[in-house]
Amino acid sequence: MTFLNVQQIGPMATVQDLGRRGLQHAGVSGSGPMDAPSFRIANALVGNEPSSAALEFAGVGGSFTVSRPVRFAVTGGDVDIRLDGMKAYSWESYDLLPGMTLSIGALRDCVWGYLAISGGVNVAPVLGSRSTHLGTGLGGHEGRRLQIGDRLPIGEAGASANLALRQPWRRDARPIQIVYGPQDDCFSADVQETLLGTLFTVSARRDRMAQMLDGAPIRAAAGHDIVSDGTCPGSIQVPASGRLLVLMAERQTAGGYPKIATVASVDLPRLAQVVSGRAIRFARISQEQAEERLIGERQALRDTLANLVAKPRGDNQRGDTLH
Repeated sequence: MTFLNVQQIGPMATVQDLGRRGLQHAGVSGSGPMDAPSFRIANALVGNEPSSAALEFAGVGGSFTVSRPVRFAVTGGDVDIRLDGMKAYSWESYDLLPGMTLSIGALRDCVWGYLAISGGVNVAPVLGSRSTHLGTGLGGHEGRRLQIGDRLPIGEAGASANLALRQPWRRDARPIQIVYGPQDDCFSADVQETLLGTLFTVSARRDRMAQMLDGAPIRAAAGHDIVSDGTCPGSIQVPASGRLLVLMAERQTAGGYPKIATVASVDLPRLAQVVSGRAIRFARISQEQAEERLIGERQALRDTLANLVAKPRGDNQRGDTLH
């Protein structure tokens, strides 16, 4: 069996695939990557199926070795990557051979990074997924964050070329788009205007379950306790503190705080990648607009994956003709 050996690791590294489906009624949220487009691109760059498991890390990657030749790719954003001291680059794939050390440093201007290995991380599926759900200890590698000394099994991979993006995956600075509801009627018109008319700062109080936003308090007219109902990725809960709480990949499946709005699915990965301390602004769109923009984003991702560029054969360095 082939293994990916963890020599050093950041504080929030887990095994993820595209997540679990159909278990919210049992209290199990989907988990999966915080930035699904970056995750999908990483797998495509090494020739994996979209559902293959990879590593997600926050802030800092780590150091890794392997017991047989593999391809790897790192995505998510700009990061210092070294292959036996040789500089490598995100958003393209390279060969990692036995005896080499892959080192991934700190992410710059983003939060979540992805390391895909050809063949995928072949941990045993739990409830239909290899994703780690930290809150319940399900899936991944022993249901927990990775640590030094872990050995992760790698699946078999077919032969393919090393690849690179033709152009960087887009990530613009437009306002974060939201759809009002389901409990926007709990908030006055003035409060709703405050939501759209002021800046909010991404707090350092964040994890895979939720991220808190600092800014003007948002108050519900009739209080902040409701009969618990279902949540979805991007639900913006408003507890009694008035501080906005955006639910993310490992959210609870039901909650008793009113939800003034929901972050549009097209913008949730972008919000996840906003670094702590940076200000954001919201823009209201309709449900129909949110659906149209998500469809457009998915088509743009398909086009990106269909137009990956093959690097020169045997080239384990950055190809000048690709950039």
